[in-house]
Amino acid sequence: MKYKVRLNDKLYEVEVDQSEAMMVSVSDASVSPAAPAAPTAQSAAPVSVGDGELVSSPLPGNIMEIKVAAGQSVKRGQVLVLIEAMKMENEVLAPRDGVVKQIIASKGALVETGAPLLTLS
Repeated sequence: MKYKVRLNDKLYEVEVDQSEAMMVSVSDASVSPAAPAAPTAQSAAPVSVGDGELVSSPLPGNIMEIKVAAGQSVKRGQVLVLIEAMKMENEVLAPRDGVVKQIIASKGALVETGAPLLTLS
């Protein structure tokens, strides 16, 4: 997976493998204003599950907090879960409006990319 990270007006392109990370390139962000900013939130890829939609983890990490409860209505873009990965908090956002049908993951759990977090109906 490749990520672009902006830090102190420099744009770092980082390639992350399952076991290691390495820097691919560094550029001066002030020179290339058209370069997209690094995303601060992760939008999970939903998968249909019966009459609900599975929201899975977009990256491996530790679940710091589950911000919603079963039965709660959510809006598209609302923070559902906080995952700590590489000392950074990553927000998992609702892919659409809906109601949280079931919470699958739990606080403190270690999850891999694609691990089920919750379902929306």
